[in-house]
Amino acid sequence: MKEREKFGSRLGFILVSAGCAVGLGNVWKFPYMCGKYGGAAFILIYLLFLVILGFPIMVCEFSVGRGSKKSIASSFRDLEPEGRRWHGFGYLGMAGNYLLMMFYTMVAGWMLYYCYRTAMGQFSGAGINKEVIAEEFNNMLASPGTMTFWMILVVLLAFGICSLGVQKGVEKITKVMMICLLALIVILAVNSVMLDGAKEGILFYLVPDFEAMKENGIGNVIFAAMSQAFFTLSIGMGSMAIFGSYLGKDRSLPGETLNITILDTFVALMAGLIVIPACFAFGIEPDAGPPLIFITLPNVFHQMPGGQIWGSLFFLFLSFAALSTVIAVFENITSFAIDLWGWSRRKTVLVNIVAVILLSLPCVLGFNILAGFQPLGAGTGIMDLEDFLVSNNILPLGSLVYLMFCTHKYGWGWDNFVKEANTGKGIKVSSKLRFYMTYILPFIVVIIYLKGYYDLFVPQGMTMTIIWGFVAACFLGLVAFFSFGKRKVK
Repeated sequence: MKEREKFGSRLGFILVSAGCAVGLGNVWKFPYMCGKYGGAAFILIYLLFLVILGFPIMVCEFSVGRGSKKSIASSFRDLEPEGRRWHGFGYLGMAGNYLLMMFYTMVAGWMLYYCYRTAMGQFSGAGINKEVIAEEFNNMLASPGTMTFWMILVVLLAFGICSLGVQKGVEKITKVMMICLLALIVILAVNSVMLDGAKEGILFYLVPDFEAMKENGIGNVIFAAMSQAFFTLSIGMGSMAIFGSYLGKDRSLPGETLNITILDTFVALMAGLIVIPACFAFGIEPDAGPPLIFITLPNVFHQMPGGQIWGSLFFLFLSFAALSTVIAVFENITSFAIDLWGWSRRKTVLVNIVAVILLSLPCVLGFNILAGFQPLGAGTGIMDLEDFLVSNNILPLGSLVYLMFCTHKYGWGWDNFVKEANTGKGIKVSSKLRFYMTYILPFIVVIIYLKGYYDLFVPQGMTMTIIWGFVAACFLGLVAFFSFGKRKVK
C-alpha cells in the first residue's frame, strides 16, 4: 500500500490549514457584521465564542483525520466501533465539499475578475461613481460567459496546484500565497488607518460601545457573533480533517489548532481594520452587506489617492483568501477517490476538473438565465440554496457528528480522542472539558442549527416554514441514524 503523503513542515500545515479557514467569510462577512452590530462590542463576543465553540470542534476534526490517516470519505469507517453507521456521514461530508465549491469557485472568479479590472484602471477616472460601479457589477452577473470564464480559470488553477501533490503543490504554493496575503493585509490596514477621517472608524472598531449593541438587540448581536465564530473555521465537513491526516505525531493537536485559530482571527480583525476606517474616512456606512466588497469599496478606492494601486492590492488579497480555501477543499475532494478507490492523483484531478466545472454552472446561470428559480423564497437564487445547504446544514450537523463521535462510547470515544489529540508536544485537552464537550457544546450547536432555520423561514410565512422545517427534521434524522444506528455485521 502506498504510504500516506505528509506535510514537509509544521509551518506548512499551519498555513495550509489556516488558508482553508481564511476565506471570504473573514474578509467579506466579518467587516459587514462588525459594521452592523456595533463594532468592538461584537468583536469581543465573537472572540469569546471562537474559543468556546470553534476551537474544540476543530481539535475533534483534526484528531479524526490524524487518527485515521484518511479523508472524511473513509475516516469514520476506519475508527467507528464494529457494527456502527458513523461512516454514513462521510457521504454527506463529501457532498458538502462539492456543494461549497459549486458556488465558491464562482465567487473566487469574481475576485480575480475585479483584481484584473481594478489593475487595468477600469474603476478609476472621470465619470466613475457608485452608480457606475453598481452597474458594472450587475453587468458581470448578467453575463454567463464572463462568469464562466473566470470560474473555469479558478478551477484549473486550484486543481493544477493539487495535481502536484501535497508537499510540492498544496503546501509549497499555499505557503507563498498565505505569506503574501498576510503581508498585503498589513500594508492595506496601515494605509487605511492613515487616511484622513479614519480615526472615527478606528474608535468604532476598537472601542466597545455597548449602547450600540443594545440598539441592535443584545440577543441578535450575541447570536450573530456566535454564528460567525462557528462558521469562520470551515469545520464540520472534513475540510480540516484531511490536513490532520497528513500530519505527524510530534505536536499535540490543541496547540496546532490554537495557532490556526489565532491566524484566522488575525486575518478577520485586520480585514475589518482595512474596511471600516476607510468607510468612515469617506462617509460611507460600513454595514452595507454583501455589496460592500463589489460596489462600496471600489467607490472608496476610486476616491482615495493612489486608489488604483490600493484597490488592486485589496482584490489581490481577496483573491489569495478565496484561492487558499478553494485549493484546500479541492485537496479534500481529490483525496476522496484516492482513499475510496485507489485512483491516482492525476486521474482524480482530471475527472474532478470536469465534474466541478459542470456542477458550478447552475450557480453561474442562477444570476441570469435561471434567475427566476427562487428555491428559498422571493429574492433568493441557486447560490442561496447551495450556501444554505452547506452553511445551515452540513457544517453545523457535521460539527455535531464530530463532537459526538469523539466523546461518546458508541463512537470513537473520549479516551481514544484525547490520546490522539494530546500526542506530541504542546497544549493538551483537559479531562475537565469532557462534560462540556459531550453534552453542553452539542446542545449549543443544535440551537445554532435550529435558530438558522427559524430566522430564515418564519418571516416568510407558514408554508415555507413547514416545508423547510421538514427538511431540518430530515437532516437531524440522518445525523441520529448515522450516530446511533447499527448495521448488521457479517
